[in-house]
Amino acid sequence: MTCRTDDQVFELPDGRRLGFAEYGARDGRPLLFFHGTPGARLLARVAHGVALSRNVRLIAPERPGFGRSDCQAGRRIAHWPDDVAALADALGLDRFAVAGVSGGGPYALACAWRLPDRIPIVGIVSGMAPLDDPASAAALGPRERRIFALLRRAPWVARALAAAAVPVARRCPDQALDLIAARAPAPDRAILQQPAIRTGLIDDMREALRAGGRGAIHDLVLFSRPWGFRLADVQVPVVLWHGEADAQVPVAIARRLARQIPSCQARFLAGAGHFWLLDHYEEVLATLRPE
Repeated sequence: MTCRTDDQVFELPDGRRLGFAEYGARDGRPLLFFHGTPGARLLARVAHGVALSRNVRLIAPERPGFGRSDCQAGRRIAHWPDDVAALADALGLDRFAVAGVSGGGPYALACAWRLPDRIPIVGIVSGMAPLDDPASAAALGPRERRIFALLRRAPWVARALAAAAVPVARRCPDQALDLIAARAPAPDRAILQQPAIRTGLIDDMREALRAGGRGAIHDLVLFSRPWGFRLADVQVPVVLWHGEADAQVPVAIARRLARQIPSCQARFLAGAGHFWLLDHYEEVLATLRPE
């Protein structure tokens, strides 16, 4: 039976609302998919057909401050597994895989660390590594290093800049996507030009910024601070995919991340960029949902 619902809201034990969507097979094997930064539940919509054919129940929750999810005071990366466990309990899920793309990667690893008895496998695609690690931070491009330095030293300035930029991106997400594509390597530009992917990303960007940019800025601040757990303590098997042409999260960061996770199978993709997943859901879902 098909399950395709874009707009669901769950009330967490502390009264916050958590937005999520479901795609794929209603009775399929559950996979919780964590969006990037900025991002929202609609990013997973492009994978509906693949999830259905693979008998995967694809559940895409939104982190606090994104889409339909309320902000959370004092939020940390290590808090996310509590929200995930509460949602899984409400949906009747005992065990489930998790996957995180880009900025969702740290949150997938947090769940693997905190919920090892419930999560048999984790997927990380184009994922971020802890940037309080000087070696990882040094692998960023000059522009990104300046941004994260600003976030560490004066997050209030970054929030003020976001407050000015977010309304423009929310009103004109197609132009914002054009700017992203213009800075992207050729493999990413080819993916972003596909009509279904472009439409999905525009819808997702608009939804991600529904309540402003607070969630996205807070994510970026958290990436540059200690995550609240050690990568060495992640004992769940992890499969990592990362494009060697990724211009947003350089592959050197992913190589260091892979070395720090004990049970990590890394797949470095020649000629692939940051948006590789959007054209390769089939490979990822096939791996995380073994026959």
